[in-house]
Amino acid sequence: MSQISISTPLIGREDELARLSGVLQHARGGEARAVLVAGDAGVGKTRVLDEVAGRAVRSGMTVLTGHCVDLGDVGLPYLPFTEVLGVLAQDERFAGALAAYPVVERLLGGGSAGDSGGRLRLFEGIAGLLADLSDVAPLLLVLEDLHWADQSSRDLLRFLLSRGILQRSAGGAPTHRLAVLASYRADDLHRRHPLRPLLAELVRLPAVERLELRPMADGEVARLVRALREGPLPDTTVRRIVERAEGNAFYAEELLAATGSGDGGVPSGLADVLLIRFEQLSDTAQQVLRTAAVAGRRVEHDLLRDAVRLPEEELETALREAVGRQLLVPGEQDTYTFRHALAREAVYADLLPGERARLHGAFARLLDGRGNRAESAAERAHHYRESHDLAPALAASLEAADHAERVGAPAEELRHLEAALDLWTAVEPSAGPSGEGVDRVRLMLRASSAAAHAGELHRAVSLTRAALAGVGQEADSELAARVRYTLAGNLMSVDNLTAAFAYSSEALAMIPADPPSRTWVWAAATHVMAARHVGENEVALRVARQALGTAERLGVPDAQADLLISLAVLEGGGRRTPAGRERLRRARELAREACNTPVEMRALFNLAVGCFESGQLDECLPWLTEGLDRARRAGLLSSPYPMEMRYLHLLVLYTLGRWDDCVRAANADADVLPAAGGYTMAPALYVALARGDFRAADRARALLEGPFDWMATLVAGIALTDAAALRGDAEEAVARMRSTVSALTDETGTPPHVTVRLATLALSAVADRATDLRLKGDRAGASRWAETATELVELARTTAVHGEDGIPQGPEGQAWLARAEAEWTRAASGPDAGVWAKAVAAFDFGDVYEPARCRLRYAEALLAAGRREEAATEARTAREVFARLGATVLLGQADELIRRGRLTEAAPTASPLTAREQDVLRLLARGRSNRQIGEELFITGKTASVHVSNILAKLGAASRTEAVAVAYREGLIAPETTSHG
Repeated sequence: MSQISISTPLIGREDELARLSGVLQHARGGEARAVLVAGDAGVGKTRVLDEVAGRAVRSGMTVLTGHCVDLGDVGLPYLPFTEVLGVLAQDERFAGALAAYPVVERLLGGGSAGDSGGRLRLFEGIAGLLADLSDVAPLLLVLEDLHWADQSSRDLLRFLLSRGILQRSAGGAPTHRLAVLASYRADDLHRRHPLRPLLAELVRLPAVERLELRPMADGEVARLVRALREGPLPDTTVRRIVERAEGNAFYAEELLAATGSGDGGVPSGLADVLLIRFEQLSDTAQQVLRTAAVAGRRVEHDLLRDAVRLPEEELETALREAVGRQLLVPGEQDTYTFRHALAREAVYADLLPGERARLHGAFARLLDGRGNRAESAAERAHHYRESHDLAPALAASLEAADHAERVGAPAEELRHLEAALDLWTAVEPSAGPSGEGVDRVRLMLRASSAAAHAGELHRAVSLTRAALAGVGQEADSELAARVRYTLAGNLMSVDNLTAAFAYSSEALAMIPADPPSRTWVWAAATHVMAARHVGENEVALRVARQALGTAERLGVPDAQADLLISLAVLEGGGRRTPAGRERLRRARELAREACNTPVEMRALFNLAVGCFESGQLDECLPWLTEGLDRARRAGLLSSPYPMEMRYLHLLVLYTLGRWDDCVRAANADADVLPAAGGYTMAPALYVALARGDFRAADRARALLEGPFDWMATLVAGIALTDAAALRGDAEEAVARMRSTVSALTDETGTPPHVTVRLATLALSAVADRATDLRLKGDRAGASRWAETATELVELARTTAVHGEDGIPQGPEGQAWLARAEAEWTRAASGPDAGVWAKAVAAFDFGDVYEPARCRLRYAEALLAAGRREEAATEARTAREVFARLGATVLLGQADELIRRGRLTEAAPTASPLTAREQDVLRLLARGRSNRQIGEELFITGKTASVHVSNILAKLGAASRTEAVAVAYREGLIAPETTSHG
């Protein structure tokens, strides 16, 4: 249990404590909540968390605390959770709960958690353990210093908060008596800090909120300073400390502690203050603190004793002095922690270079002497590297990489492997690692694989290129070929297709087909994919057929599977045909039998895409569910095919009209997957635009920042073209469509599959402009836009007919083409009911939104032709869909058409708002604030704010006043009458 030690008075923070106490109250009542506590270093996060933890203990809650530590550029997987588990393991009361989750005990003992399904089982095990503990007594989990968290810990936290311990039951009732408080330094989060995207995800979850500890007011700092000193303090001293502290409680405490040091003044920098305070200790206590600073933020008593080499009594006296000066805080399991990380950093920075290296070496050797525990490998690697003892640093880095691989932490595995590569050339061969297959080239290949699994595709390419540079002319030809086909595969993942084909050709030429070998088979399999991507389909077919026979004779089932997938795509009607599907199912089974998860996921992805392209959306979802589940269990969610499946899953939900499911999945279904740009947000952007939230266009533009990314460019292109069309900006729509197609066109000059959709979206804006100019009598202007429409429809026709691999596009592509033809007709000569009827029918494969869009145009054309009853039917049908989806932009257009054409005198239209949002809207109309709305509806002010934001988005309003005006105009609320008597 967390030992609550409160020595510093808590001044101010009443509002923050009230909020956090409310979270504890909800937790005790069975409503799980989480709070992300942000603040600058020293602002008082730990002190506030200590106070809350004390209140939790006094109310009967169990408190567990885990800390993240700074280990430089390497991470120790799951460190804060391992600390929590270690505390639990020491308490006999929790032995039964731990025993129920053996996968958790294996992590605690350094065992493997990276086998098939191990990563997900570990995450679910920890979630289950915490849930079980909360059944015994309400539980508070405190995680400190998330800015230092390793990626695996971040992934686990994401899982726990999005799918684990905060999840609700099917009926919506909260299930756990649990609160999670996690702190981080806001001033440490630079633009590319890995914690930033996670925080952005988590704060969108309904049960997660953010609490920022801002600097204290001057009056509060003054009260704090006076409370810290028993005797009187001159006003000038207090004022000086308040000025210097700038609202930071820790600065104030340190400045106060430095007063009376005899130097006649207060140092200008915090580091100086810390060192002055440190230098007031005895020489022995200073020696102990210097040694502890090298160990890190926290150090075990036994390890510190052995490193400092002092008699026990002297060590205890020194520690008592450091604790009395509040530089160290004693903790559980005979540990000592620096009261603040800045104190440890200042002491560490003051060490002489030789002294620092010597102490790091001492800790490394002590950790080595403890039996080379796998979980300590990262620490040993860190200490050996900082001590310049490079040979054992290399060995420990490799051991740490092995451990990270076993526990399913590919990002940490990559960092340890890269650390090993940095050390490799500095270590004499005789002192380096030995064994078959251990050399720098193979290590780079392994690192490239870890990078690909972690989703760092460009890094995978760089590492494989480095491996290629390391393969000499006299190198083993099989190794040289393996490097080349690995590089080809990585280049395909970043859409560098011509270079991929060149390297796969080289790989295949370097080794003979006879005698047959596994290396040749895999080189051939890679070459088949590369050839297909550059349009060399005949080459791909010939090599695939030859290699498939060789793979069967050699008994290489996963290579057979890979080749069957390629043939299923290349031959006959491709993956949309029954024959193609049967090949893909056979490939999935072969890959599964061979335990080759990446190939199995390639088969599942192609099965899903085949269903989607055939318009069989309901059949698509089970393949996607299976593929993503397989990726989760293997720890490969960030690898290329699972990323594609992630996008396709969201796209299917969007197409089926399950928009709320799509948005929820995009926001909360990332599990252990870091945010990945276009793959994880795309369809949610389309939903936002349809619902009138044009801020989605800004999010789409942000995807284009940084190096070129194919998927991000595609998603941004669709979103920004559609946004321009919805705004009626034909110039921008056409320009965005052209730039996107140009950027996505491959080296062979083949435009992307999405060209048909992009051209159609731009055509809708072009047709609007041409129609408007025609009505105004500007025939020349209308003619110019009609010419643009012809150019766009020709591009759509060509792309839809040729498709990928020369196979015409399936129902989805043909439906977009049908709409393009109808928009072109509208631009060239005016609305034509016949072509719009065809467009409506073409989308009849499960799509919900697009046929409704076409129906609206169909109704417009019917009205122009005088077919009023048919027009009214189509307009009302489209309107019902827009209202159900919350597609406010087209809902407004439908209502305008119905009003303008006097197509119905029906009752007021259905509201796109939920019942609760209607309640909030009525109070908005009365001028209530968020707090007042919350009080009247018995909800929190934050919840009221969320409802208000949703109302603004659905009504396409920029302000509360505008939302009320729109609601009156649309008949969503009626003006209230006031009686006078």
